[in-house]
Amino acid sequence: MEERTALEAEIIRKCLSRSELQCSFIEYRGYKTIYRRYASLFFIVGTRPDPLSIENGSGVGGENRENELGLLEFIHNLVEIMDKWAGSICELDIMYQLEEVHFILDEMVMNGFIVETCKGATLRPIDLLERESRKGEAMFK
Repeated sequence: MEERTALEAEIIRKCLSRSELQCSFIEYRGYKTIYRRYASLFFIVGTRPDPLSIENGSGVGGENRENELGLLEFIHNLVEIMDKWAGSICELDIMYQLEEVHFILDEMVMNGFIVETCKGATLRPIDLLERESRKGEAMFK
């Protein structure tokens, strides 16, 4: 766990130290990191080498076959969905409504694979939960 925390800290430092003119892809210790900055928020997605390529011996540390542009588009789609949900997304929205943010991510990603990109389909369950919670609050007033 300490190694993972140290790796995450190193990758975050690398992303923060890059200028806006540099590309949004970093390869570090065999991991691919794709990041995007929106105002003061950084969204970072990391991938690791394909385990099958390590077992088959192709490549030194294994090949990473993730599509960088696809993941960059995923980050953009996530931010658009969060903007639609919270107005203009900021750090406070994420901090104080972390459970909802996790719920959005859970609707979009399952078992490490992107399964949903439609804004309406992603936000529909959250809208239903919010409506039901308002009904419950109204009952006790």
